[in-house]
This record gives sequence, C-alpha cells and structure tokens, in this order.
Amino acid sequence: MAEDEIKTVATEAPSNETSKSKKSKKMRRIVNNGAVHIQATFNNTIVTVSDKQGGVLTQSSAGANGFRGSKKGTAFAAGVAAEKALELAKKNHALKSVDVYVGGIGLGRDAAIRAVSSAGIKIDSIVDVTPIAHGGVRPKGERKP
Repeated sequence: MAEDEIKTVATEAPSNETSKSKKSKKMRRIVNNGAVHIQATFNNTIVTVSDKQGGVLTQSSAGANGFRGSKKGTAFAAGVAAEKALELAKKNHALKSVDVYVGGIGLGRDAAIRAVSSAGIKIDSIVDVTPIAHGGVRPKGERKP
C-alpha cells in the first residue's frame, strides 16, 4: 500500500439491545499521512486535522474544550485544543505523520505546533499561510485629468 493511500476498515457500531433496527457498520478510514490546519486568532484557536485531499478527520478549538472569554486566546488553550484533535485522529484514523499549516497571528501558533510534536505524530513540514496585506485595490473616485 502506498503511503498516500487511504484505507477504509469496517467496524461494527455499538449495538443497542432494546433497538429492533438492523445493525449498521461504521466505516473507519485509515489515514497514515495527513495535514493539520491551525487558525490562531486573538480570540480563539481552531485546529483541524484532515487527509491530504482536504477531507476533515477531526477538529477542535479552545472554545470547544471549555475555555471561555479571554482565556480562549491563550497559548495554553491552543495546546489543549491541538492535543484533543490529534488524540482523536490518532485513535480513530491511525494518523502517523502530518504537514502543519499555520495561519493567523494569535498566541496559540507555537503552542499548537508543540502540542502536535508532543502527541507522537511526525511533522513533515511547517508552512505559514497567514495572508499578507499588499496595499489593497485602487481607491474609489474620479480619475484626475
């Protein structure tokens, strides 16, 4: 199997004794290589784990982990969000190595990257995808003669 391939494994969903419906099989994707997208703003940090094609496997944010108000924008909250998202991706999808894409100017940038490396997942590359202003479009108004 090539490293970029995605393998799908069938696992049985938990059965409910009182339910009389048919048992359904839940499909679990095995993804060895993926991407981690970190969006770090001043108010929150969002961590999304996806496969190479962009299909989302798991996601987490500082707000989803119980941080509220100004605590969502801290580096600690970003680390907790990254740990949670990567723990789920590792457990459910057998993720082994990732490319990290970091966007934004918040405090959680470095903390989230450290959490990725401490989760036991190999980092192949780190890319900064923060947009850079370039002066904008031509201002509105009449042309001067």
